Amino acid sequence: MAGLVNNLLILLLLFQNICLGFRSPLSVFKRYKDTTRSLSSECLGSEQPVISLGLSDFALDIRMPGVTPKQSDTYLCMSVRLPVDDEAYVVDFKPHASMDTVHHMLLFGCNEPSSTENYWDCDEGTCRDKSNILYAWARNAPPTRLPKGVGFRVGGETGGRYFVLQVHYGDISAFRDKHKDCSGVTLHLTHQKQPLIAGMYLMMSVNTVIPPGEKVVDADIACHYKRFPMHLFAYRVHTHRLGKVVSGYRVRNGQWTLIGRQSPQLPQAFYPVEHPVDVSYDDILAARCVFSGEGRTTETHIGGTANDEMCNFYIMYYMEAKHAVSYMTCTQNANPEMFRNIPQEANIPVPIKSDMLKMTHGHHEETKDSDTSSLLQQAKKEEEEILDQDFHIEEAVEWPGLDLKLGQVSGLALDPENNLVIFHRGDHVWDENSFDSKFVYQQRGLGPIEQNTILVLNPSNAKLLHSTGKSLFYLPHGLSIDKNGNYWVTDVALHQVFKLGTEGKEPLLTLGVALQPGSDKNHFCQPTDVAVDPITGSIYVSDGYCNSRIIQFSPDGLYVMQWGEESSLGRARPGQFHIPHSLALIPDFSQLCVADRENGRIQCFRLETGEFTREIKHKSFGRELFAVSYVPGGLLFAVNGMPYPGEAEPVQGFVMNFSTGEIIDFFIPLRKSFEMPHDIVASEDRTVFVGDVHARAVWKFASTEKVEHRSVKKAGIEVQEIKESEAVAEVRLKNKPESTHSLKDADKQPLVQQASSTGVSFVLITTLLIIPVVVLLAILIFIRWRKTTVYGGKGGGGINLGNFFASHKGYSRKGFDRLSTEGSDQEKDEDDGTDSEEECSASPPPPTPSSS
Repeated sequence: MAGLVNNLLILLLLFQNICLGFRSPLSVFKRYKDTTRSLSSECLGSEQPVISLGLSDFALDIRMPGVTPKQSDTYLCMSVRLPVDDEAYVVDFKPHASMDTVHHMLLFGCNEPSSTENYWDCDEGTCRDKSNILYAWARNAPPTRLPKGVGFRVGGETGGRYFVLQVHYGDISAFRDKHKDCSGVTLHLTHQKQPLIAGMYLMMSVNTVIPPGEKVVDADIACHYKRFPMHLFAYRVHTHRLGKVVSGYRVRNGQWTLIGRQSPQLPQAFYPVEHPVDVSYDDILAARCVFSGEGRTTETHIGGTANDEMCNFYIMYYMEAKHAVSYMTCTQNANPEMFRNIPQEANIPVPIKSDMLKMTHGHHEETKDSDTSSLLQQAKKEEEEILDQDFHIEEAVEWPGLDLKLGQVSGLALDPENNLVIFHRGDHVWDENSFDSKFVYQQRGLGPIEQNTILVLNPSNAKLLHSTGKSLFYLPHGLSIDKNGNYWVTDVALHQVFKLGTEGKEPLLTLGVALQPGSDKNHFCQPTDVAVDPITGSIYVSDGYCNSRIIQFSPDGLYVMQWGEESSLGRARPGQFHIPHSLALIPDFSQLCVADRENGRIQCFRLETGEFTREIKHKSFGRELFAVSYVPGGLLFAVNGMPYPGEAEPVQGFVMNFSTGEIIDFFIPLRKSFEMPHDIVASEDRTVFVGDVHARAVWKFASTEKVEHRSVKKAGIEVQEIKESEAVAEVRLKNKPESTHSLKDADKQPLVQQASSTGVSFVLITTLLIIPVVVLLAILIFIRWRKTTVYGGKGGGGINLGNFFASHKGYSRKGFDRLSTEGSDQEKDEDDGTDSEEECSASPPPPTPSSS
């Protein structure tokens, strides 16, 4: 604990100028022009913070120190000295910029910057000595990570000791509000010697002229390679607005091998080379940029302004350390005749969506990236395979876990063995007396919860396997489990986030200050959930009921960045939250999805940058969406809240296609009813658990394959029609030691099975189907007899059930009518029927949100 305090004090000193007002998130990381802009004191780059990432690794933040360009097409530079003298290696680049304000960024390595000022006009130059390009960014490109064992060498006897950041500010209309810009890049460096040294090969046209109105103009570049072998692993294309497609090739013995081809109007990231390409002595490297001069009235030349053009093809490569060359260029066309044989694909523009075309310089609109990496294509393929399977989610009615005696159930998760882990509040409840108007917890006199708050259950039979978490928490909320089985939890009363080992006796890591709400980088205000990246170990916290932000921390718990702001009046914009309540990490697509509870939607963001990527919102969500969970392969699960008075959308569960956002299935319990489902978790075999904070219960649902499955929706309730010949797929949880028979017994579904089902099930279901028919026939005979008796045999018309129910205006689904409340995450009052669990009351006219 003492070490943690020391680390926090060091971090506080490093960032002493980064002051945030209460409930005012860092606007440096905003992705929209209408968000609050940062002040220079908020620029992380002004202090060049160095963050330790372990014994041999560290991060270096390189940012513009709060600059405001005065005219368009301004190039500004700033430098940062490498904080170590010995040799180090850059293995990762994380950009912090938006194309709303920045045209492009370049990062150079050298030994003597052109200026010693805090920043300077790049017309003075970048470096006085030889400089190497290490990184390039434009058009909201995502981060770049190098292959394992590969790094850019810096420091020591041969590497550069300074980094120089060059930022091109194109159209400065985004700076009308005089805000300060802190764009830049974070480097991940290591002292571990890398066997392969990375370098940059830049192919660039310098003399292309594009005539006005010309439909197609080619810019060709080609050079003979005269060095030791190099291996190509990534490429990047760059033009301005007139570029249509850029392609790069290795030419060996007349054979053209594609390195990469991309539209420069898409995010200008370093894309992976699809098939490994090596370049040997005397090979030729060739590239072509295709432009169109349509719409221009004057000639367009290669140049540095936004109205000029560029034709650049960047290649990232690696070489054996003993032969490594860090930077090479090609600016000529050594063999123009060879381009007669260039593959036809190099002349065909890459089709892009219409919304991408709106990304004109200076007035860009945020759009979704089209990432063509093989990783995403593989994830897409797996998703399509899973979504092709037809299935339906039903409650596992024989699962005994519904009868467990629990406190308010706030969080659910599955551990690495697929055991179900429950986080509950024991004998504590969240009610209107829990907090004062400043969100300070008022019931500290009760002490921490004396029961074990973390329960580990066998998911098949609900048998308790392990329990922990006694005397640690006051008001538990969110729960997640990392790949190593550690528990990550939030406590809204303590305003803290904890990492616990499986024994859970003492926290391994604590974030936030106990019982002190706040909105700076060291405090939370009722944090709701945590997600941990299984690849990088980065920690993401949704904060929360009285803040409206997502915060990223390093694996050691050091603040990295944040994004989000409170929703404005009217329709909530991307990146705005009204209680970010639940997190789902999407490792397949490197995204983080947030259940934006009171806005009734799911918002997804890039893990590396916090950039908004998409919104999923449906009318059937109603006004509240409480929790979201993701299953690898493309399935998204969610639960909503109770409908407001006068609204019809029922409380239910949803299954969605992550890529399209389309709802595939709905599900509701068969035993009891949802009251306030608070968290949801799903496994890869589509077994789903839902925890309810008011019902103090956990339901288990399982998927059943279906041959023919038609859905009829009336009044928001789904009626399933399933053929008797339909086969029922028994659900099995992965990696469980139970026998097949015990799993089938635990997860049997209440569906009509085919003829091979047991006689008991067939007789029981047949009886249940016949009894209502017999009763209905008896009623009809009785009515017919009464009419015959009263009216002398004259018919009085048939029975219309619709008219019958319509005539009873008092008819309703009792328990589904939500009442407006002012409390906070409190247990349902049996006397008045309220279901408030609301932690952050909303201002009228809308009813205040419930919470949990």
